[in-house]
Amino acid sequence: MSAVVNTLRRVSGRNSDVAERLAGLESAVQAAQGRLDPQLVAEARDVVDRAGGRLKLSGEHTVVALAGATGSGKSSLFNALCGLDLAAVGVRRPTTSWVLACSWGPEGAGELLDWLGIPPRHQINRVGQLDESSADRDLRGLVLLDLPDHDSTEVSHHLEVERLVQLADVLVWVLDPQKYADAAVHDRFLRPLSSHSEVILVVLNHVDELAADRVDACLSDVRRLLELDGLGKVPLIATSAARGDGLPELRRALVDRVAQKRSARERLAADVRVTAERLAAQTGAASPRDIQTTARGELLDACADAAGVPVVVKAIESTSLLRAKQATGWPVTKWLSRFKPDPLRRLHLESMRGDSAATRADMAPLRVARTSVPQATSVQRARVDGAVRTVADEVTAEMAKPWAMAVRSASVSRLDDFTDALDTAVAGTDLGVSKDPAWWSAIRVLQWMLFFTALVGGLWLAALAFFAYLRLPEPGSVDWHGFPVPTLLLIGGVAAGLIVAAVSRFAARISARRRAQRSGARLRAAIARVTDSYVVTPMQAEIDAYLQCRDGLAVALKR
Repeated sequence: MSAVVNTLRRVSGRNSDVAERLAGLESAVQAAQGRLDPQLVAEARDVVDRAGGRLKLSGEHTVVALAGATGSGKSSLFNALCGLDLAAVGVRRPTTSWVLACSWGPEGAGELLDWLGIPPRHQINRVGQLDESSADRDLRGLVLLDLPDHDSTEVSHHLEVERLVQLADVLVWVLDPQKYADAAVHDRFLRPLSSHSEVILVVLNHVDELAADRVDACLSDVRRLLELDGLGKVPLIATSAARGDGLPELRRALVDRVAQKRSARERLAADVRVTAERLAAQTGAASPRDIQTTARGELLDACADAAGVPVVVKAIESTSLLRAKQATGWPVTKWLSRFKPDPLRRLHLESMRGDSAATRADMAPLRVARTSVPQATSVQRARVDGAVRTVADEVTAEMAKPWAMAVRSASVSRLDDFTDALDTAVAGTDLGVSKDPAWWSAIRVLQWMLFFTALVGGLWLAALAFFAYLRLPEPGSVDWHGFPVPTLLLIGGVAAGLIVAAVSRFAARISARRRAQRSGARLRAAIARVTDSYVVTPMQAEIDAYLQCRDGLAVALKR
């Protein structure tokens, strides 16, 4: 912005806030692109470009355009102000067919006239034609334009007038007693410029054609029409190029404008203000709600449900419990659990168990096709759609309609790929079941020790029975506190194994539930990332654009 500020200071010769206003408007236009009315945004972009172009040019010159209808006497006034017969004055049907420019003071005027699109053959340097007089010194810095007739039958003349009316720093509208009430000038030019009263002068020319007692009445009627146009405070000067009436007053008005060197700033400020007001009418000043404080939680719940997270969490708990039984159960009976199906394997969610995290991440897209998580039902999809709409509606409740529509459109812009992305998130999440808890291994070792203890006791008793059956001398019995050791080993090993299995099963239920909860949290985090990427982030981008536009307009309007 500093470059713009420095350029504006060069134009206006003093500090001004027009640079900040223009920068705010430019920021708003950038944000409004593709979101607000395309024609309005294009017009606002033209204002930014025109203002930026004017700021780069001479600040020592004030561009004053004489505009009017055919026969209004623009060219006669132009010649009178220049002191030279430069513009052709018609007799039967006076008409101006091209723009003629006369400048006082050469420095920087040529570049400015080139920007205005005035051909070199239509440019005259007033000081270069004659030696500079005191009157010329008063007008030094003036660039006076004689525009084509706005009511010309040539379309090119219409376009040229409309173009230069937008570029001139000061507009002098020349009316005549016969056509001053013409709707063409009021509807097409004066009324739309009601917000530019600081840079407009109105001249009632040819007053020499009126009776002396009719001049005041005619001026009063012109003033009445100007008030209806919203220009009741603009200067109104009665002139006659033929007799010289009002020319000194008109000249003084131009001298004052040139001396103050603020007309360019006032014109730019008016253009920026009007354009910003039009954009603000479609933008509003509401503050959107933070997405995080809306029904985002309900949206995440709906997405998790549609992605099958509850099914996966239940499968993780069942699988963890099943594997805990296989690891910590009584060795004699735990093999029966191997005939039970593994819920996670049935869902194809652990086909890469044991692979590295990098491998799982690389292969995640391939795993989606092999995942057997149930597809979202129509009810689940409807719940997701409803949750998305609810979040969008809550965020945009107080926003202007165009921006609310932009946010809502963004919320569903990526829903076509959303389901696949949720599947990928589920398939690519590390469920935390690839590594068994350490206590499982400890219990497994203990169970095998108890099993072998019981086995030793059983074999010992079998050996004693064998000796008794063959009536062989029995080896000496070994007792412990009156109980045979073989019996203690057999019964103790079996009983302890069953007790350890029961306790382990209880602990496994708690462990499986906690593992499922941790896995569910990981899955929900993955679902949240996908939801933010596919739903929240596009919405937030539109909200950020809205805030940029709103804040830029606030700067442009100095709210």
